[in-house]
Order: sequence, then structure tokens, then C-alpha cells
Amino acid sequence: MTEERLSLGRWGEEEAVRYLRRQGMKILERNLRTPVGEIDIIARHGKILVFVEVKTRKSDAFGTPQEAVGPFKQRQILRTAQWYLGDGRGKGLQPRFDVIAVRPAPEGARVEHIPDAFGL
Repeated sequence: MTEERLSLGRWGEEEAVRYLRRQGMKILERNLRTPVGEIDIIARHGKILVFVEVKTRKSDAFGTPQEAVGPFKQRQILRTAQWYLGDGRGKGLQPRFDVIAVRPAPEGARVEHIPDAFGL
């Protein structure tokens, strides 16, 4: 992956974190790597444990960012969330799987939040 793409991805995740905090969410984990996969952001919103996949694109030339979270990626996120929950974290919380699409915009960033984008 090129440095430009890595930089764009980091920027998108920072924008997503800022957005989630403005929505009242507490960030618990970022870029959690496990033996079965990776989750960009894990946040808590009241009694909900939110697993967030962030996709950042400069344009929609190759599809929208959220379209990149297809069935294979969803299964990987679900496996990683099960691993996380199986480790005893998030007890008593309801899991939810969100996607955040980030694109550059004249005012900084355009963030589109898709709550409960997919499920078990």
C-alpha cells in the first residue's frame, strides 16, 4: 500500500473518531488486531458496544466507501468481534456493527455514518 493511501486511511479514521466522540460515544479501542482479523474502532454508546469499520475514499470513481464492506469483510469483522467478546470484554453490552464512510470535502471531511450496517 502506498504512503498516500495509508495517510488517507489514517486521516479518515481520525475524522471518524472525532465524529463518534461528537455523537457521545466513548472510544475503547482503535485498530484492534487479533489472530482472526482487525477492527478499526470499538466504541461504547450507553449499553451498546459499537464495532466500526471505516472506509475512506478520495472519490466515488471505484464505488462508494461503504460498498467496500462486502460479505467477506463483514464476516471478518464478525469473527473479530466474536473473538473480542469471547475474551470477556463488552459483557452486558449489545453489539452493533456500523460503517463510517469518509470523503474529503471543501469544509474538511464528509462523514456518512451507517448504524447497524450489518449483523450476525
